[in-house]
Amino acid sequence: MLITQQQLLHILPNARSQAGVFVSALNTSMQHYQIVGPKRGAAFIAQIGHESGQLRYVREIWGPTVAQREYEGRADLGNTVPGDGRKFCGRGLIQITGRANYAKCGEALGLDLINHPELLELPQYATMSAAWWWATHGLNTLADAGDNANIGSIINTGRRGRVPNGADDRAALYARALKVLA
Repeated sequence: MLITQQQLLHILPNARSQAGVFVSALNTSMQHYQIVGPKRGAAFIAQIGHESGQLRYVREIWGPTVAQREYEGRADLGNTVPGDGRKFCGRGLIQITGRANYAKCGEALGLDLINHPELLELPQYATMSAAWWWATHGLNTLADAGDNANIGSIINTGRRGRVPNGADDRAALYARALKVLA
């Protein structure tokens, strides 16, 4: 199942011209990581739609906010060098965050993301990193079960059962995507 630009715009109307920029890369990434069929496609597009402000943001806006200041020195993110928090801020359609996650993602995608973290801002890598993250966290299984709430929880909070930021938006995008892709 390939997503068309028109379908993408029906699901993510605020994407506007970005839909045309991302549609080919999304199809490639989704096929590569077996995010296929209406349930998986709807869940993936809903989640990346929310995470990226409907394909408008591929880089976390740096304040730094209180939460962003806490990225510095976070061993669980691999941020061990001063400045790692800002250098390895969230990028891609599912915000890859932290030196350790950039290293894992870079290894999986064959990219030097430690020296070139900005590569995750390019459509082909923004989509591929999101699909890689999705696959490595077993989200196709949850998508097959229609468990969009826990998908959002895992993406946003790291664990099942928590209410993610933007839960209502994630649910609305998912419902719309299911109708468009049916």
